[in-house]
Amino acid sequence: MKNRNLVYSTDKGRLCTQCEFPIDACQCKKDSVIGNGNVRIALETKGRKGKGVTVITGLPLTEEALKKLGKTLKTQCGTGGAVKDGQIEVQGDNRQKIKDLLDKAGFFSKFTGG
Repeated sequence: MKNRNLVYSTDKGRLCTQCEFPIDACQCKKDSVIGNGNVRIALETKGRKGKGVTVITGLPLTEEALKKLGKTLKTQCGTGGAVKDGQIEVQGDNRQKIKDLLDKAGFFSKFTGG
């Protein structure tokens, strides 16, 4: 029986309120879709010392599928990047190339920002 009042445990740290596993090993996040389907591509420079980073948000994928797509996009662009907080970050201004790649993969995307 699950103890629904347990929120924190000293030996495991914070627990997920749904599956009651530690947040790092949450079982319910792995199977859930992260994005809402409104795929947006933006160029961000704020807080990055003037360096531009292409950010893709809203992809309706699971966390593992998002990491796999992120790796593919970074490889195709020939740059580094990261997948975190449900978004893909690719170094440099690769908006058009990423839009073309996402269109080939079947995702409708839009540019946001200036």
